Amino acid sequence: MTFKKKNLATSRLTSLSSRSVFDPAGQEEKLEQLKAEQLSDGFFNDAKRVSKVGREVKLCEYKIEKVKKLQAEIDNCDASIEILEEVDDESIFDELCATLENLEKEIEAAKLETLLSGKYDNYNAILTLHAGAGGTEAQDWTDMLYRMYSMYAEKNGFKIKVLDVLDGEEAGLKSISFLVSGEFAYGYLKAEKGVHRLVRISPFDANARRHTSFASLEVMPEIEDAPDIVIRPEDLKVDTFRSSGAGGQHVNKTESAIRITHIPSGIIVACQTERSQVQNRETAMKMLYSKLVEKQELEEMEKLASIRGDVKKIEWGSQIRSYVFCPYTLVKDHRTNFETSDIQAVMNGDIQAFINEYLKRTSVKG
Repeated sequence: MTFKKKNLATSRLTSLSSRSVFDPAGQEEKLEQLKAEQLSDGFFNDAKRVSKVGREVKLCEYKIEKVKKLQAEIDNCDASIEILEEVDDESIFDELCATLENLEKEIEAAKLETLLSGKYDNYNAILTLHAGAGGTEAQDWTDMLYRMYSMYAEKNGFKIKVLDVLDGEEAGLKSISFLVSGEFAYGYLKAEKGVHRLVRISPFDANARRHTSFASLEVMPEIEDAPDIVIRPEDLKVDTFRSSGAGGQHVNKTESAIRITHIPSGIIVACQTERSQVQNRETAMKMLYSKLVEKQELEEMEKLASIRGDVKKIEWGSQIRSYVFCPYTLVKDHRTNFETSDIQAVMNGDIQAFINEYLKRTSVKG
């Protein structure tokens, strides 16, 4: 019995150990080069260069630590297998199997991160939810989605910070912008961009009729500045107003909230959750840079599609997923056809499987 257990565990561990992740030797070499660059003369005179290299150093260190952690877990499993050679203990075998199962998930998640090689994939993400037509019903749906993404962030070690919020008239949210910070936040959450559709019996309908509601999600990388984007002071219209969101008495009694309109593009951004007007302005400017970068890249994609003669129109705001509470329970992604009937788990933030399917699909296409 012990021999069979050992062979089973050894075979599974060998399979896991063979799945290389991140090219650790290459990351170590790249880290040395980046640190050498940080020590070069005049390095700290260029703020943009400091920021760029600092971000790359952090990413290399993250990948190296990830590989070390996975290797340590593999070594621990090896040690457990050696113990099984000496002792036929069912509890040790059960624990080893559970550890191997978790290790497999961690390795697959790490391998998925290797697909996140886009220009901004390792940036923080700025998410903005907007309620669609439908009044209170749509605003409640927007609030439900915000809760879903908050729980997703918590489960995955990301941090959330609300930037701007507009409450619904009776319930829910008309709109909310929030920052999600953490490794590959944008790389993962870009998969969620689009329109989300809800079908349920409305709790706001006295006749208990079924309603369909929509909410849209914008996802942008948090960009502090972009070398090829110039924002001239004369192109900005800056308005101040009193905050209506969280922040305490200080925020509500002073005009610390900021709304910035970029006149040439018509883009409007706002921030009201910091304590000072200066902080709100800094955050709003980051949001503006991000929106301008997104606009520029979308225009480049459309131009490329025109040159190629692509028939399919590039649409960022198309409906991506439906959440059905009644007459049956189903969450279905219309891009990948991935679906689940466990709608409560999804609303509690278990959306990684949807994101994984999207990333795998777009990686294959790319």
